[in-house]
Amino acid sequence: MGKRLCLIGVTGKKSGGVLAELISKNIQLINKMFPDGIVVLTRPESDISKLKVLLPEAEIHGGNIADPAFLQKYFKDVDTVIHLASIHYSSGITDAAVVCHVRRLILIHTTGIYSKYKVAGEGYRKIDDYVYRVCRENNIVLTICRPTMIYGNIYDNNVIVFVKMVDKLPIMPVVNGARYELQPVHYSDLAKAYYEILVHEETTGNKDFNLSGGKPIMLRDMLIVIGQNLGKKVHFISCPFIIAYGGAWLVYLLSFKKMDMREKVQRLCEPRTFTHEEASEAFGYAPMNFEEGIVAEVKQYMNNEGISENFITK
Repeated sequence: MGKRLCLIGVTGKKSGGVLAELISKNIQLINKMFPDGIVVLTRPESDISKLKVLLPEAEIHGGNIADPAFLQKYFKDVDTVIHLASIHYSSGITDAAVVCHVRRLILIHTTGIYSKYKVAGEGYRKIDDYVYRVCRENNIVLTICRPTMIYGNIYDNNVIVFVKMVDKLPIMPVVNGARYELQPVHYSDLAKAYYEILVHEETTGNKDFNLSGGKPIMLRDMLIVIGQNLGKKVHFISCPFIIAYGGAWLVYLLSFKKMDMREKVQRLCEPRTFTHEEASEAFGYAPMNFEEGIVAEVKQYMNNEGISENFITK
């Protein structure tokens, strides 16, 4: 069996390349753990210039990770795979790992499996169940990480939506006063967690970890904090859930079932807070609070929008 490390999804803009930076800073330890080297799988169009500087000796291959032949070609002699790309590739990656006798998988999934709403949670649970079963049957050491809402830069596709709305809208529309708690997690905290999981198999192998942010925060307070960093006072207009959900039903019917926002409205009022105590105990996970983590993202947004940095709160 080979002793290579395979990284998938480390060039994504959402992750900021932080995991690659941590591996680069600790390359002597990584080389000791994986003496046969590092292989990185990316999309063909990915920008790999930073990766080449950070990991100059790594093999980098662009291709389709949904293609079993591509995976099997580069999983040869791989001991451990870290998969940061979409959860929807996890089943195929697991199958390829079995064929190529990969010993350990670290997969990044989602706390969306805990959602009580069918579409949001059922598909994720099916993927988890499949991966669990296959790894158990083939003695693959498995660790599944479940981040909450990821944020930290303008590419996060999550909190950046709120930033834009607070910046552009004179009045912020919310449902039920936005008085429900979330626990967004900064991408740099996630990268640190993935690295610690990689190098501490003795406490993280065959375990799952919820990776949430620091302390829970109400969406209403998140929006106020974003406004403070933008130099703006946030004004709210609240719609009762029953009216918002009724409106979603109306859109669904009037569009002849082509526009279905019913579950999105339901999830707007679904609390999404999850303890990360097990991760803290296993490898010292200590994520930052939203008030700290959002500062750099708003600053990046303002720079891209051409707005003065002086509005950033100190």
